[in-house]
Amino acid sequence: MVDADQTFVIVGGGLAGAKAAETLRAEGFNGRVILIGDERDHPYERPPLSKGYLTGAKERDSVFVHEAAWYAANDVELHLGQSVTAVDREDRTVRLGDGTVIRYDKLLLATGAEPRRLDVPGTELAGVHHLRRLAHADRLRQVLAGLGRDNGHLVIAGGGWIGLEVAAAARGYGAEVTVVEADPTPLHRVLGPELGQLFADLHTDHGVRFHFGARLTEIVGQDGMVLAVRTDDGEEHPAHAVLAAIGAAPRTALAENSGLALVDRADGGGIAVDESLRTSDPDIYAAGDVAAALHPRLHTRLRVEHWANALNGGPVAARAMLGRHVSYDRVPYFFTDQYDLGMEYSGWAPPGSYDQVVVRGDTGKREFIAFWLKEGRVLAGMNVNVWDVTDPIQDLIRARTAVDPEALADPSVPLESLL
Repeated sequence: MVDADQTFVIVGGGLAGAKAAETLRAEGFNGRVILIGDERDHPYERPPLSKGYLTGAKERDSVFVHEAAWYAANDVELHLGQSVTAVDREDRTVRLGDGTVIRYDKLLLATGAEPRRLDVPGTELAGVHHLRRLAHADRLRQVLAGLGRDNGHLVIAGGGWIGLEVAAAARGYGAEVTVVEADPTPLHRVLGPELGQLFADLHTDHGVRFHFGARLTEIVGQDGMVLAVRTDDGEEHPAHAVLAAIGAAPRTALAENSGLALVDRADGGGIAVDESLRTSDPDIYAAGDVAAALHPRLHTRLRVEHWANALNGGPVAARAMLGRHVSYDRVPYFFTDQYDLGMEYSGWAPPGSYDQVVVRGDTGKREFIAFWLKEGRVLAGMNVNVWDVTDPIQDLIRARTAVDPEALADPSVPLESLL
């Protein structure tokens, strides 16, 4: 049993932190729960920032994990707009930016990730944007609407998921969009050339221009405003706004300064945690984008920057803090919505890990499932405009047994029969 006089502190006001607090109360913990977030908004989900909220399809209130009143009703103490500047592991305390010191019995670090910055001249201009926080989305939504009204140009540095989702949103407002990407296709390192090209074609069909094989070298402006961007191949593109969508880095400074074990940046970075999301300190846990966890099914260490990881990781960490025997073995999952294309991806198939890609369905119609295989075993599956197949795809991944590629490619063969 956990004593009622214990204090559990959660650092990070995102989905992982909010779901951890919710789980602590749902599991009967009646000690103090303190959630500290460096944003003034109470915890919210990030997918709408580049999807429904950014496009204007959803209202701002729809992004929040709980209604504001939920925290007081469940006796969760919120410290919003406050950063944690230090963790003292010996005294088991955290220090806030205003000097407040809070003692903890168990500590959860759910500090998330931050957008990588462009290291080129001109990034100080007013029209240069990032997208990670709700305040970013608030500004970008207004910017995209203005570009659409004025026939303005948005240049996006990076052809990953965020870059493509913002491109789709921008075209929805009527803005002109150019995506600058160093690889030969968008999502090249995630999906490979063939399926990366499918997303290139999707966006080209909707009027997006791509400039592949190039990197931004300068953002040109006048009187503080963006006018154009230049790339390393000598090209210049008109721009009234620029979005840096070149990835995110885990926010590990707090963990590093307190001496917790980290994963090398070359291996993805993050706070090293075991399968129960416990760090190298037995009283400190980590969850969400910042946690690099040993995955008991995939037999590797993963750091996953997607919604489902925060949604499911926060509760696992909370149960581990309560002394439960838990193992975070969820199959990685994420989704995207771009124009009329909806996609779900399950599994883990980094470059070099697979030897075959099998497609079931019609890529021309953008209605298919793609599977990434290694020696006949399904490592990952992506369903595009095909629904209600996530469970059997994940079952195939968990089974870790070889399947017949011809049967896998045949839509008349039920996926469940291949297990």
